[in-house]
This record gives sequence, structure tokens and C-alpha cells, in this order.
Amino acid sequence: MTDDINWNDYTLETQAIRAGHRRTHEDEHSIPIFTTSSYVFKSAEEAALRFTGQKPGNIYSRFTNPTVSAFQERLALMEKGERCLAFSSGMAAIMAVGMGLLKAGDHVVCSRGVFGNTVLMFQNYFGKFGVTTDFVDLIDSAAWEAAIKPNTRFLFLETPSNPLTEIADISLLADIAHKHGCLLVVDNCFCTPALQKPLELGADIIVHSATKYIDGQGRCVGGAVVASDEIIEKHIYPYLRTGGSTMSPFNAWVFLSGLETLAIRMKAHCDNAFELARWLEKQTGVDKVHYPGLPSHAQHQLAARQQSHFGGIVSFELTGGKDHAWKLIDATALLSITANLGDVKTTITHPATTTHGRLTPEVRAAAGIKDGLVRLSVGLENIEDIKKDILRGL
Repeated sequence: MTDDINWNDYTLETQAIRAGHRRTHEDEHSIPIFTTSSYVFKSAEEAALRFTGQKPGNIYSRFTNPTVSAFQERLALMEKGERCLAFSSGMAAIMAVGMGLLKAGDHVVCSRGVFGNTVLMFQNYFGKFGVTTDFVDLIDSAAWEAAIKPNTRFLFLETPSNPLTEIADISLLADIAHKHGCLLVVDNCFCTPALQKPLELGADIIVHSATKYIDGQGRCVGGAVVASDEIIEKHIYPYLRTGGSTMSPFNAWVFLSGLETLAIRMKAHCDNAFELARWLEKQTGVDKVHYPGLPSHAQHQLAARQQSHFGGIVSFELTGGKDHAWKLIDATALLSITANLGDVKTTITHPATTTHGRLTPEVRAAAGIKDGLVRLSVGLENIEDIKKDILRGL
């Protein structure tokens, strides 16, 4: 692998397989795992130059590791970003954005439709240190603009949302944010760069839970932040270097393997999810199906413009509320009852009592998460087998 290849000249599928690997003197074909905590310097002078940043190179694996660097370079290219930093989890990545950008007295505007722990992080933890957060309807652009204050630092959202798959207009919200001197932060976990590129739509920062589709097989926990060199170097990297919420070399190696098959897996997830959503719409006892690929979805046209496909998450509401939702979940034999998503195995969960269970009933109601809601992360099993398993509960 030569170092003079310009990976920007290649497509995402090729970047996902080849970029970021610099072969060692052993001429290995697969990226190695560098399981080392520290690095040896040729002299005291070289050590000093590296620690002060005057000479590039590895220093300490809390913030510099060749395997982690390969993952960071590859994901940045795929997201059309300048730079990426990897973290120990998706929540650690969100924490890094907050710790790097926020101070006491700052304000955040956040979508109501984010992961439950993200809500709790802004409310319960950043709130302890004098940062205030207002939560707004993801698809109400007027509400976003009205919530911005002179001390607002950034807008934060997930699109598609979890678990209702609502779609935000990233370009519109980027324009609103920038008009008021704010940054736009987008959690791109559900789509990944295979389906959506928020930076090209005007976003400033992307966060990822690599635990989900980037891994794709439920093996490791990790996260990432992608942004400009300036934002990373000035705000995010100093926090990583000091705070130590570091991705392990082994996990980075697993995620690199996951990226290699990301594009083809996402297409298969989307195809299965689309077929399942159309089928669920026809089933007795299902009140409503939430999937951006359906013409009945309120943001179907926006999703078609903004994404290259509609994603692998389907949620649906049952007539009988929580009792019917639990009955359906418990009746499945093939599907995995787990709150994780993005796996090759189809997973099923009840958001009101799992992923969003720590929120108050009022907050859940405001986010549209009803007691009869069931979320599916549609995997890569045969679609007819998935339908058959769901029918056990329907």
C-alpha cells in the first residue's frame, strides 16, 4: 500500500476497504492490531518534540495508536470530513463534543427524538455545571429557531430519530444554526456514511456510535466524532488527550473490518426493512408503522432527497398498548430481545421500558413514544423468516 494515494479520488466502498492502512516492514495484507500502551523514542530530543507536537508520531495510546488512527482516517474519508477522533463508546463521543465545546452559562438546543441517555446527559450532567438545554420537535424548524438564545453553542439532533424514524432537514437546520452563530451536530448512527453525509449537507460535527452498524455484528463498543481540523484540534482532541475516553486498538481493528462490508450490509438492511415495513402496514392490530421508505411517512420525500436509502430501523404501534407489545416481543423465537441495533441479527425492543425507560412519562409522551410502540432493527436473516417470527405475536 503506497502512501501517495489520494483516497479522495476513490469511492466510499473502496475507501472502506483500503484507506488508512500503512503497511509495516512485515508487508502484512490485513491491518495489524498495535497492542502497546507506549512508544520508544530515538532520543530525548525526539521525545520532547513529539510531546510538544512539533514532530508527528505516536506518544501514548490514550490518544495516539496506529490501529485507532487507521480507523479514524478511514471513517473521516467516508464521511467527507477532514478529521475523526475515536472514543470508547457513542455516548463518550457525545460527551467529548459537550466537554470540548461547552462551558458554564452556555445553552444547547436538542431534538426530543434523541436516544434517552443523550437526553439525560444534557439534562442531568451538563446541567449540573451550568449548561442549559431546551428540547424541541425534530421536524419543527420554527421551534428550533425560536429556541436559540444568544448563548446557544450548538444544535444537536439524530436523523432518522430513535425510535420513530422522523427525518430532520439537515440543510435547513444548518442554515438556521449558522445564521445565529451556532454549530450543528448530527448523530449519523442510523444511516452511517453509506446512506447519508451530514457534512455535505451543512452540518459541522458528526457523532457515531460505532457499536451499531459500523461494527455490524454486535461485538464491540465504540464511538467517533468527525469534524473539521480546526474543531477537532482546538476542542475535541484536548479533551480526549486529557479525559482518556479512548477506543482500544482491538475495538478499532474490529470496526475497521466492519467498515469493509458497511455499504453492502446497509443495502441489505434497507431492503429487508422496506419489505417488512410494507408488510406490517397490512397486519391486523398494527395501528401505525414508522419507516421513512413508506409513502405514508410524513418525511418520505425529504428522506428520499437526503439519504441514498431509508435505513434498517422500523418501529410500529400496536392497538393494545404495552400489554400487546410485550406479548408480541415475548412470542418471538428467532428475533433477539435486546436494545442494541445495527446487528446482522434482527433485534426487537420496547422503547418505553428500555431505551427510553429512564425518561419521565411526560418526556416520553412529548417525544411521541407510546406504550404500544415496538422497535425493530431489521437484520440480514431471510425476510420471510422474520415475518413468520413476528406473526407469532400478532
